[in-house]
Amino acid sequence: MIYFVSDIHLGAGDSHQARRTESAFCRWLDSVAADAEAIYLLGDIFDFWFEYRRVVPQGFTRVLGRLADLSLRGVKVVLFTGNHDMWCYDYLTRECGIEIIRKPQVITIRGQKIHLAHGDNMNIKGQPMLRLMNAFFRSKIARLLFSWLIHPDLALKFGGWWSGKSRKSHGGDVITPRHLGFLVEYARKHHAENSDTTAYIFGHMHYPYEVQEDNLRVLFLSNWSHTEAVYAAMDTDNILQLNTFTIDETVS
Repeated sequence: MIYFVSDIHLGAGDSHQARRTESAFCRWLDSVAADAEAIYLLGDIFDFWFEYRRVVPQGFTRVLGRLADLSLRGVKVVLFTGNHDMWCYDYLTRECGIEIIRKPQVITIRGQKIHLAHGDNMNIKGQPMLRLMNAFFRSKIARLLFSWLIHPDLALKFGGWWSGKSRKSHGGDVITPRHLGFLVEYARKHHAENSDTTAYIFGHMHYPYEVQEDNLRVLFLSNWSHTEAVYAAMDTDNILQLNTFTIDETVS
């Protein structure tokens, strides 16, 4: 089985919420461990992640341990960075065996070409402020200055505040299929030029949904802040579909 999951946002919320999210994701990892060939983490696995040369955020030990164990057992674990965890370097690769991919990419899986991405920073030509912010936060100079000028304790505190502020600012938004249009449009344009790419999987929007148009499929994964999480899986018959994982109790 090949699994695709996104937007866990480990560390988000108060201590109870954070522990519940981590516990739920650990149970999911345990549930797929027996038959997983590969697990693709499509961004925002952490609510905020920033690495110094010798310092990384506290927490997430249970998740990182499970991912490291899966990697050691031969499961391919790949992280596509999202807008909340783009500031990772090589720690997750060295310690957990996780492959890091920083840009959207078409992956051939069992003969099928599947386009994978978190979904942020895509098809935003008409949004100059968003483009400017994305360029700044992805700047190597900005990351370097951040690591040189700000003590880790302050940096992680600031990062937690910033992530929480961003999440709360959109907390009242009612997402509908219409809000997914910019990524569906991106998929249509890409597919028109790359007809052998038949499936597109995104996170970021926190709204599970599927679009089916002739030979084109676009799948959106959920976040993990409700009673259920939606992920994608490809079974041994190469059938790709959305699945639901029940979380024991409401996380937020």
